[in-house]
Amino acid sequence: MIQARDRAEPPADERAGRIPIASALVVDDETPALDELSYLLRTNFPIAPVHGAQNASDALRYLQERRYEVVFLDVRMPELNGIELGNVLRRFAAPPAIVYVTAYEEYAVRAFDIGACDYLLKPVSRERLRTALERALGPLAAARPGPPPGDDASDLIPVETAGRTRFISRDQVDWVEAEGDYVRLHTVDGSAHLVRIPISHLEERWSLYGFIRIHRGYLVSFRHITEFSVTGGVHTVMVGGRSLPVSRRHVRDVRDRILRVGRRG
Repeated sequence: MIQARDRAEPPADERAGRIPIASALVVDDETPALDELSYLLRTNFPIAPVHGAQNASDALRYLQERRYEVVFLDVRMPELNGIELGNVLRRFAAPPAIVYVTAYEEYAVRAFDIGACDYLLKPVSRERLRTALERALGPLAAARPGPPPGDDASDLIPVETAGRTRFISRDQVDWVEAEGDYVRLHTVDGSAHLVRIPISHLEERWSLYGFIRIHRGYLVSFRHITEFSVTGGVHTVMVGGRSLPVSRRHVRDVRDRILRVGRRG
């Protein structure tokens, strides 16, 4: 049985107005990495469907069932490793474009020797993924999508609660707390929801909507900040009744934004 990390693909008109131009297969034996890359492809680019497999055998079963324009391969996997699987793929009558996504630098030469389009090091940013897609599929796959007026695709986050899926609006979020490859969304009603998405990606998605990074572990809605203070050299902000630390790296940005708002007021 194929151990794929699939999720239902939304219709094209619900994916920020983007019509899919290519399909992708992601192959990685580490579930968080597989889910995260699949999520980035689904939500940021005109790629659909996006399927996932956790080993070479499952990947080859998928490839027997349909053609994929691009395959993303990890290197170190059980059974066939990514380099060996890439050698198999390039013998196809119509081989897919291959992009390697790995934590190891030392396989790059071998990857390009078998015709890989790109070689990405984990963790993968959205912009770096954009470049890889452009190299693999051309500029249309890497085009910067813009949401239709009044329909912001990043506004809602699905969360699981007691076996049911509900959607949390970005406007309901006071602040976001990093927990490894997850974030915990703290909302205006005092509830909290754990979601599988790195805080850096959520920062990238929400920065245009008033969210500001105050610490490596915290992203906050700027309009929900009610106080900015310093005590004994330690800077904090009050958000949703909670005092959160501001790291030295982010103090100037937070202070400058507060001053700009003060001047406009």
